[in-house]
Amino acid sequence: MPTRLLVVSDTHVPARARALPADLLEEARRADAIIHAGDWVSATVLDELEALAPVVGVCGNNDGGDLRARLPEVARATFDGVRFAVVHETGDAKARETRMDAAYPDTDVLVFGHSHIPWDSTTPGGMRLLNPGSPTDRRRQPRGTFLSVVVDAGTVVEARLIPVEPNAR
Repeated sequence: MPTRLLVVSDTHVPARARALPADLLEEARRADAIIHAGDWVSATVLDELEALAPVVGVCGNNDGGDLRARLPEVARATFDGVRFAVVHETGDAKARETRMDAAYPDTDVLVFGHSHIPWDSTTPGGMRLLNPGSPTDRRRQPRGTFLSVVVDAGTVVEARLIPVEPNAR
């Protein structure tokens, strides 16, 4: 049976938004698990998401001691045979694929954040790199975003970037 994942990063609540977008919360309620790549800013966001589904998350550069006490800098989980690693930062986009192959062997999918720029690529070693962007701080993007990822029988069968509706915040 397929596993449905909500993948999100850089929520920055309450610094960039008062609350998580309604469409993101709707997706979280349907998810089997939630992956968050850091910059929560408030531990209340972690609590809110944990009430909806199991959370695999990491702390980001904007997260304080309360979140750092609860979250690692690197998290790992396996969903339906797919090995995930989660980090906040991967550094410069130049040569990212090669660096991540070396840094995260034995990983099928690396989820990262920090840039607020959606990213979906495959490394020379076959690892999928996913950045969901930010649902609350779009920066230079046309809209805020997050990802819906479906895994089944050891394969990522879908990684769909979902734009946040402007009125959903």
